Amino acid sequence: MNILLIEDDAVLSDGLSHVLQQSGYTVSATASGKYALQLIQAQGFDLIVLDLGLPDMDGLEVLRHLRYQKIALPILILTARDEVTDRIEGISLGADDYLTKPFDLGELEARIHALIRRCYGGFSHRIEVGRLALDTQTHQILADGQLLSLSARETALLEILILQAGKVVSKDRIAQRLASESEALADNAIEVYIHRLRKSLEPYQSNIRTIRGLGYLLETS
Repeated sequence: MNILLIEDDAVLSDGLSHVLQQSGYTVSATASGKYALQLIQAQGFDLIVLDLGLPDMDGLEVLRHLRYQKIALPILILTARDEVTDRIEGISLGADDYLTKPFDLGELEARIHALIRRCYGGFSHRIEVGRLALDTQTHQILADGQLLSLSARETALLEILILQAGKVVSKDRIAQRLASESEALADNAIEVYIHRLRKSLEPYQSNIRTIRGLGYLLETS
């Protein structure tokens, strides 16, 4: 599941991104409402977490634009505004849920799970793509039921490809995901990990295809 987090508090944004990534989600974050609208048009997201107090564009205006354009993605509002009238306006404009700050991280995750179940007909911690299976809780990847022997970074790279199966994942997004590890990322590291993963996946009729100028795509048969 690919989440867009629109939040201008850098500390909160980083913390939420980390927590959600640890839960198996792919997270893109921005502090700009205007840029968020461009991202939503250009990329495939499954859910939006939207702060209302943005520096360049009120979050309710972002919501209004999305619903006017008939973009039906589930939207969870985060805000320090706790007036009933604000909540009513947000729901009236098309928000699916509303959470006021400060909030408990566990409650945020529970609400995201609930939205996903409601909008996508259920949610399992196991994602299967061809003969591969990803457990989003343990971050283990299996092939034909057997645990693949991969390094931490190979696992992280393959995980994002599985989560985005059927979609091209940019090299920049992969670099951002791998940069969360403690060691520095060498210039050609991604190509090296892709090469190793291709060898590991070959017996399972899975391949990582390079889409020149765009990124990488996981293919299975």
